[in-house]
Amino acid sequence: MRLCCKRPVSERSMRERALRAMNIPVRGFSLIELMIVLAIIGLLAGLVGPQLLNRLEASKIDVAETQIKMLRGALQTYRIDVGTYPTTAQGLTALMSAPDEVAEFWRGPYLQDELPADPWRNPYQYEAPVDNLQGFALYSFGADSARDGEGDNADIGFMPEGSS
Repeated sequence: MRLCCKRPVSERSMRERALRAMNIPVRGFSLIELMIVLAIIGLLAGLVGPQLLNRLEASKIDVAETQIKMLRGALQTYRIDVGTYPTTAQGLTALMSAPDEVAEFWRGPYLQDELPADPWRNPYQYEAPVDNLQGFALYSFGADSARDGEGDNADIGFMPEGSS
């Protein structure tokens, strides 16, 4: 006669044995498997996340440059109709509604939608007349919303003479 020592069986193991006896596969993940997967996801997020954030900031700069080119085209069309660019006092709103001084020549609105803000939700800076190649200054202060700066904080657009 052979004696054997039986160890206590957990409820989970009994359930698994019963399922196997009925040819029903046991499904699920162990805690260790889940922790390994979460650790891998954490590592990937740590490596990929900063790259995505850098690309997001670069895309905001691209959007600002594109909007400035669109506004420059609208300003040039305004100039063809009116004869001059809007003054600093008239601002970019002259592209959407006729200033009293030039109402008889104005053929706008020169933008299809409302006047856009820069990607950092600040208004574009506009000055005219100025002494530069375009005859006007149209720019965004960049990510820091302050004059001058470097990298993502650099001013974007057509700057007045003497600005960096």
